[in-house]
Amino acid sequence: MPFWRLSGFYFFYFATLGAVVPYFGLYLHSLGFGPVDIGSLMALLMFSRIVAPLIWGWIADHRGQRMAVVRLASLLAIISFAGVFVGTRFWWLAVVLLLFSFFWHASLPLLEVFTMNYFGSRPGAYGRVRLWGSLGFIASVLALGPIMDSAGPWWVLPALIALMVGMLLYSLLLPEFGIKVRAEHAEPFLKVILRPEVFAFLLACFLMQAGHGAYYTFYTLYLEQHGYSKTVIGALWAFAVVCEIGVFILLQQVFARIPLRQVLLASFLAAALRWLLIGHYPDSLAVLILAQALHAATFGSFHAAAMQTVHGFFVGRHQYRGQAIYGSASFGLGGALGSFYSGYSWEILGPAMTFNIAALFALAAFGVAFVMFKGTLKART
Repeated sequence: MPFWRLSGFYFFYFATLGAVVPYFGLYLHSLGFGPVDIGSLMALLMFSRIVAPLIWGWIADHRGQRMAVVRLASLLAIISFAGVFVGTRFWWLAVVLLLFSFFWHASLPLLEVFTMNYFGSRPGAYGRVRLWGSLGFIASVLALGPIMDSAGPWWVLPALIALMVGMLLYSLLLPEFGIKVRAEHAEPFLKVILRPEVFAFLLACFLMQAGHGAYYTFYTLYLEQHGYSKTVIGALWAFAVVCEIGVFILLQQVFARIPLRQVLLASFLAAALRWLLIGHYPDSLAVLILAQALHAATFGSFHAAAMQTVHGFFVGRHQYRGQAIYGSASFGLGGALGSFYSGYSWEILGPAMTFNIAALFALAAFGVAFVMFKGTLKART
């Protein structure tokens, strides 16, 4: 297994995310766009994730060359994103971002299946690979914060191109892979999705990510308006991901003792608390640090538990489509709704109410999971 090559891909993929999420909204703001336009453009980055993994997964399955799809999509993501250097009008950027995200979102579900298949018998091993993605995110936000303070938001654009080139180069080093199919799991894919516990899980994940919309779209702008420098803001983003890494390191011990349902429920409650703290105490650095520490639960434990749950629900040839439907429902549909509503809410109701709504989404996710997701599913060991 090419551990370091796979870790390198995760590093550059999430380093790219570490440039897009905290700083691309600042670039859009520097062009004169308001909250509604910024929310709409950022929503497009998530919207394509609703369909892109399913389309690319179908192509990969039919051609039987999954890594070839990853490499092609990575190359096309670079080419399409280069369109940001051509024009800055809203509709031009909308087309560029839609194309870029359609290609960029193709690779991660395929790599997640690859990783989960290889480490499926060792839940903690996934965390050791995935933490390199977290390190990439940290490196990106810490490096770009001072650069943008001194040179301006435009520099996020060439940084993104460079990071995606690194992602492409590592994809060239990864071998082709297949999926082991077990005949005893021949249940139709749609029937799996419609099982009450599976549907409840996907609905809860959708609500959880919808609640993250305001954070991913406006957190950097929000803190900048309260007087924080981009360097400090980048450090807060990085601290959150450091806490996330702690969760990934401890995954095996956590999942050996606590059922996945309980981990998910605790993560939903932590998210509600986090959004309330950010929305109502932006001028207290201590409170913001506490809120960022909760990222360990709102992303770290949530995503790790969700990955193990998907791995348990969808097996054999359903594995990639299971990852794709999880990504489409949560980060795609949920993320797009979260970014879109937060743009309007931010402009009409203000930041505090927008984060209140985010907390309600998290509480709704808790309610759905508590009532409908009754299983005591544990990570595969």
